[in-house]
Amino acid sequence: MIKLQEINKTYQVGGSPLRALCDVSLQIASGEYLSVMGPSGSGKSTLLNMIGLLDRPDSGRYWFDTVATEELSEERRARLRGENIGFIFQQFHLINRLSAFENIELPMMLAGHPLKQRRNTVADVLAMVGLSARASHKPNQLSGGQLQRVAIARAIVMRPRLLLADEPTGNLDSHSGGEVVDVLEKLNQDGITLIVVTHDQTLGDRAKRHIRMVDGRIHSDHSGDTRSQQRVEKRGKNSVDETD
Repeated sequence: MIKLQEINKTYQVGGSPLRALCDVSLQIASGEYLSVMGPSGSGKSTLLNMIGLLDRPDSGRYWFDTVATEELSEERRARLRGENIGFIFQQFHLINRLSAFENIELPMMLAGHPLKQRRNTVADVLAMVGLSARASHKPNQLSGGQLQRVAIARAIVMRPRLLLADEPTGNLDSHSGGEVVDVLEKLNQDGITLIVVTHDQTLGDRAKRHIRMVDGRIHSDHSGDTRSQQRVEKRGKNSVDETD
């Protein structure tokens, strides 16, 4: 589904170059569940923006399916993004004067979908995230967890194949964060490819594949249960210590 080949990106910060991505190569299959972790400034969000077609590389290649995206016009990139990719951010980016229903409906309205289709689809998505009873509520009438679930519903209302979540639980308490993660993982189980950028080790460990970035490079990339791996490593270390 996604193939990055030797992607590089440098920004000018205060007149000095900052290399955000350095020769990043990565392949992601349809339906995968990845976490991307690393210290601040390691390139996590830049990588997410690159995959989400919000930014262009200075050099390197990016294929979405078989489409070489770096060769596309901005209009074609926007169309590819709108048809295939949903975004969830730490800040909910909802419109305060609109109800939950209207916030979720907005992408369909902008895309020109007819009223009846919009109403049916938004009702289905609200039920999916457990907010049917809050459809008429405005953002100031919703809790943090409910706000993020509205943001998730808005991100999936166009039925994207890829969902990109940047610190999706960063502003939430543990209970609300758990509810949001449950929704995201259910969407992944239903076939949506899920990529989560997070500083939260517990959230990162839940993914089936774990990528760690350092200084704009992919430092490690492995699949499996990180917690199980750590337990195995700890047992192995203890066995050595006991032998000594």
